[in-house]
Amino acid sequence: MILHGKTALVTGAGKGIGRAIALRMAIEGANVVINYSGSEDAAADCATECEKAGVRTLRIKADVSDAAQVEEMFARAVEEFGTVDILVNNAGITRDKIILRMKEEDFDSVLDINLKGSYNCMKAASKIMLKQRNGRIISISSIVGLRGNVGQVNYSASKAGIIGMTKSLARELASKGINVNAVAPGFIETDMTKALPESEKEKLLAVIPAGRMGKPEDIAGAVLFLAGPDSSYVTGQVLTVDGGMV
Repeated sequence: MILHGKTALVTGAGKGIGRAIALRMAIEGANVVINYSGSEDAAADCATECEKAGVRTLRIKADVSDAAQVEEMFARAVEEFGTVDILVNNAGITRDKIILRMKEEDFDSVLDINLKGSYNCMKAASKIMLKQRNGRIISISSIVGLRGNVGQVNYSASKAGIIGMTKSLARELASKGINVNAVAPGFIETDMTKALPESEKEKLLAVIPAGRMGKPEDIAGAVLFLAGPDSSYVTGQVLTVDGGMV
């Protein structure tokens, strides 16, 4: 258990990729703070599964775009576990439309949750990690932050912004023993991709050299590497997990 005794805070941990990451952290021995904004039942189920690994959990409902709620979330995590060793910025939303149909609120809401939310959590985690001169900050970006995608001007901007923040913060914190990296998933089997028409899925598979969509566990494995001891000299990097697309 390479994360034994550590505490990991995972945003958007109730479902999909976030849930898979939380479970992997728990299996490797970390206590897990499960952040969610929607389903209490999904977060509770995630906590139950994590606790089967013999670790402790804390569920916190918080809107990551609200700095005050984020500060309170980290304060509760420290109160419960003493510190936060690993932050995984996973919370995110989509509001896909071509730009001529995209409303201002569609753009703002995606940037608020995906980009500002990551910033808020990075800032709160940095305060804690600087005191202990150790920590890992891992943010979930996307291949669309690297290559763009039709109908996702807002989402692409948010995910590209995460990459920029990651590289900048890595430079700020490297000398303090804190590593900051990002994971850029390709198309992953989640509720969002399951809802796509079969014709769209076939088009996607045609451009994935691996010939399949990824699984949330594929992303969790990459996050685990960046959270664990084998990546101690890795910072400011974007690990693309996309079956060869990019």
